[in-house]
Amino acid sequence: MQKDPENSKRYAYYVFGLLFLLYMFDYIDRLVVVSLFPYIKEDWGLTDAQCGMFVSTVYWSILILSLPASILVDRWSRRKSIGIMSVLWSVAAVSCAFTNNFKQLFIARTAIGVGEAGYAPGGTALISTLFPEKNRARMLGLWNASIPLGSALGIGLGAFIAERYGWRHAFGIIALPGLLVAILFFFIKDYKTIELTRKAVDIGSDQTVKMNVPDIARHFLTNKTLIFNNLAFAASVFLTTAMMTWLPTYFHRVNNVPMTEAGIKGGAVMLLAIVGAPLGGYLADKWYVRRKTARLIFPALTSFSSAIFLFIAFTFFKGNLQFTILILNGILIVGFVPAAVAVTQDVVHPGLRAVSLSLNVIIQHILGSSTAPIVIGALSDAYGIETAMIFLPIAPVIAGTLYLIASRFYLADLNRVQNEISHLAN
Repeated sequence: MQKDPENSKRYAYYVFGLLFLLYMFDYIDRLVVVSLFPYIKEDWGLTDAQCGMFVSTVYWSILILSLPASILVDRWSRRKSIGIMSVLWSVAAVSCAFTNNFKQLFIARTAIGVGEAGYAPGGTALISTLFPEKNRARMLGLWNASIPLGSALGIGLGAFIAERYGWRHAFGIIALPGLLVAILFFFIKDYKTIELTRKAVDIGSDQTVKMNVPDIARHFLTNKTLIFNNLAFAASVFLTTAMMTWLPTYFHRVNNVPMTEAGIKGGAVMLLAIVGAPLGGYLADKWYVRRKTARLIFPALTSFSSAIFLFIAFTFFKGNLQFTILILNGILIVGFVPAAVAVTQDVVHPGLRAVSLSLNVIIQHILGSSTAPIVIGALSDAYGIETAMIFLPIAPVIAGTLYLIASRFYLADLNRVQNEISHLAN
């Protein structure tokens, strides 16, 4: 009996909807702490660098556990892995409300990262399987729009709740809806685990062989596209994490506005990225039809453009004009995501898609997410928040350069992988 294409399509979008909501709650739980910095800092007498550690520790957990979690996703079950991880991070987020000192909150925030470790690899692999390659960047762009949406909601709602009910309530209230969505995910259908085999082109036959650990390691270590794409991604994420972490504090101190208003303004800048992610995916896919390297050229262009906007905003302007420029830049700063994530899926064996994204996650968190809050926090402690933010344009310039380098190897790596896995289509 044949499957109804329309029913299959509707079900794919249903699963996509659950994945979108989970990613949104992931970032709400991850970044609500940002708007709570002034309250926690006052209660416990912390420095900016210590506050930054509440964000960084989430990424440290993710980078340590992402690879083993992604292996579970690829080789065991997408449904069970994602469901269990979502429940874990939601419970950990609630526990933050019951902490009484820096150490306890640091541990609770670390536990959030433990739960979130394999979610991005698992979700990416699932979406890459549910939807055709030609729409890959577009669907990943739509999915990644949940990041700025969740970030903005976390920052804005955190400040709103903290001002009225106290900062502890902010942690508890925002975590519960995500737990409900996590439970729903246990009831979706999974796709069949893909065998790790390749065509034995190295011995001149059509025979297929099972991939062993050296084969898998070689698959990634010789892939120059992935190497440069992942390094570029890390530089891009350094910028987005720094912006999400420190923009509210910047507006609070420089514009002398209440933290609630500063949180809303910071959230608004990141919320505009909800346009940039799906738009970036759509434009990259449209260009990909005519130029196969578009998924790397496009993020290079958005990165260079973002650097110009940031330099102008933080160097020459203050107040409403600066805010307007930053709002417009909010569209650009995540333009890299859908195309660059699609690249991590394009040039690897389909049975290693979650692992490929996890390697990207590890690199981006080591060099980007985990370092940005502390680096900018330390610069703020030493020179002030205004000076610290002037350093931000350096990151997208580095990213754009690395995306361009990666584009030089994309076609060769794509063809090599397609040769290795051609038997899977038979």
